[in-house]
Amino acid sequence: MAGRRPRGYRYGRWRGGPDPLAPPYDVAAAVDEIGDQVLGGSGVREAMRDLLRRGIDGRRGLDQLRRSVRDRLRQARQAGRMDGTLEQVRELLEQALEAERAALFPDPDDSARLAEAELDQLPEDTAGAVRALKDHQWRSPEAAQAFQQIQDLLRQEVLDSSFQGMKQALQQMQDGDGAAMQAVKDMVADLSALVDAHNRGEDTDQQFADFMDEHGQFFPDDPQSVEELIDSLARRAAAQERMLAGLSPDQRAELQGLMEQAMGDLGLQSEMAHLSDALRQARPDLPWGQRGPVPDGEQPLGMGDATTAVAELADLESLSQQLSQGYAGASLADIDQELLEQALGRSAVDDLEALRRLERELERQGYLQRSEGALQLSPKAVRRLGATALRRVFAKLSATGRGEHDVADAGAAGELTGASREWRFGDEQPLDVVRTVRNAVLRTAGEPHEEGRRRVRIAVDDFEVVETERRTGAAVALLVDLSYSMALRGTWGAAKSTAMALHSLVTTRFPQDAIEIIGFSSTAQVLRPETLAELSVDTLQGTNLQHGLMLARRFLAKHRDAEPVVLVVTDGEPTAHLEDDGTPYFCWPPMPETIARTVAEVERVARSGATLNVFALDPEPSLVEFVHDITARAGGRVFQPDSERLGEYVVADYLRVRRGPRGR
Repeated sequence: MAGRRPRGYRYGRWRGGPDPLAPPYDVAAAVDEIGDQVLGGSGVREAMRDLLRRGIDGRRGLDQLRRSVRDRLRQARQAGRMDGTLEQVRELLEQALEAERAALFPDPDDSARLAEAELDQLPEDTAGAVRALKDHQWRSPEAAQAFQQIQDLLRQEVLDSSFQGMKQALQQMQDGDGAAMQAVKDMVADLSALVDAHNRGEDTDQQFADFMDEHGQFFPDDPQSVEELIDSLARRAAAQERMLAGLSPDQRAELQGLMEQAMGDLGLQSEMAHLSDALRQARPDLPWGQRGPVPDGEQPLGMGDATTAVAELADLESLSQQLSQGYAGASLADIDQELLEQALGRSAVDDLEALRRLERELERQGYLQRSEGALQLSPKAVRRLGATALRRVFAKLSATGRGEHDVADAGAAGELTGASREWRFGDEQPLDVVRTVRNAVLRTAGEPHEEGRRRVRIAVDDFEVVETERRTGAAVALLVDLSYSMALRGTWGAAKSTAMALHSLVTTRFPQDAIEIIGFSSTAQVLRPETLAELSVDTLQGTNLQHGLMLARRFLAKHRDAEPVVLVVTDGEPTAHLEDDGTPYFCWPPMPETIARTVAEVERVARSGATLNVFALDPEPSLVEFVHDITARAGGRVFQPDSERLGEYVVADYLRVRRGPRGR
């Protein structure tokens, strides 16, 4: 049997979608930038929005793109004046009248005098004069030619203001003038029928294809669907209205009069009015009839060019608004990629796509998640933020010589008892290696294996840890002031970062401890880490420490075997309390009842055996006097750190207090 030829392989560029061998998209820098702002006091949405505005990895952000669009907008406003057609008609009309008077002057006949009288009595406005001369019998060939130029100019400019490129299309048509105008009439009639069918919800794919086959020469932008066609026409119709609205009342009246005459001469007045209404019905969201930016340069523009300039200004204004993302429900998907490319080129689209990819990857890789349309940090991202905050605190502790607190030894849980048990997630006890290997051998004893080869494969269920004497854990209630004064004094970011650092420390290094973060302003609430990351200070007035201590007592009551610790971070004395019916009451300066209810709650905390330490962030004498009084009642201490060292003080105090009375 003949030998088979070896199979050949061909290599080339991958064309089946995203490169499967490409390295994972690195979002670590973006996560850290968002984290820095969140730890500084911002919410997630604000931090994400700021990141997109600044850009990343050398790519332009939304702010720089918007500045470029605004520069382009300023340039577009210098395109020219919008009364170019009106000015051109006036010049041609003057030429016609001068040539006609020159032809009539040497004629001694009474008919010549009558014709001169008719010319002298023409309306002062340009539209009225053109209308009055429509049936005039011109004596001068030059005058007749100038007036015909007016007629041709108006037809071309009026149609070009409604259909971009119509002027060029008419000039290029090889049939006679009558045939060209008939082609326009047929196109407008078919277009109206197409838009009407679309507005009725009919399937217009075939009708659109037939329309473009017959009338495609009038649409140089080559729309690929009926939606694209209607978008283009409706935006231009809205721009035409804005162009007219930008003229002075006299200019607008004259130009509208000329437009009506031109449409009447073409027999399109009613058809164009119907088409305008149909386009308005198809795209009611466009700024119909609204005033907006209009070109105000020196160069006169014809109606078609003026409409194009106004449409460009409207597109740039819309694009600038999209890039600002300053409206409710804004997202990167709102930004019109086609408009962006037209305004700033392909590189701007690449920058936008990089921002969109960053947003997608942050969600895909599990750092951000959407809940009811709102962007939130995932638990994965919150853990990373907490770890970051904790590293910063430990760095300061080490730098200030307060000692290294990164406890990693496996035997920190207590003295060995000689017994062992199966491993559970979060255990800090050392592994019982002998029993672990024995469990693996027994589990795999019945499995087949190759001769002379035997391996012990250890699974998670095989692990056992040695029993140790139970060490008392700590139950930590961290009360954080959320009142608006924290933001005004610039201490909210430090308090937020400190809370996340302490939560990370307790949950990762001391899993036998329990922690609860309680925020208080006019009322108090328990805060999960995810909620804390999203949180901004409360704009409501009030520092309701009483309610915060009530929640702390309930938490400590659930952990009676643990060392109770209450840490309070605040910048003001209590100004709010709960009434007997549970409603909050605020008063400034603090009323005696507020102080009395707060002190009563402090004494209840003290009777539970908890240590109460307060971190006062404002040197106000009344606050210092108050916190010294309540800590004396609870056997605690007062700290007055600056905001930059708050995390260092809180974490160090927790590490000291959690050892219990004998370790202090």
